Amino acid sequence: MRPSSGGVFEVTLNGSLIFSKKQLGSFPKDGEIVTFIEDVLKVI
Repeated sequence: MRPSSGGVFEVTLNGSLIFSKKQLGSFPKDGEIVTFIEDVLKVI
């Protein structure tokens, strides 16, 4: 985790952005981040 300002909430995995509240304009739904991580790990 890294501190930020301005309401930015971003999740990265291995240096790749997998979720950005700033880009989407909303917080993730329950379980959404886990799903994104699982999808990324399937490709690796």
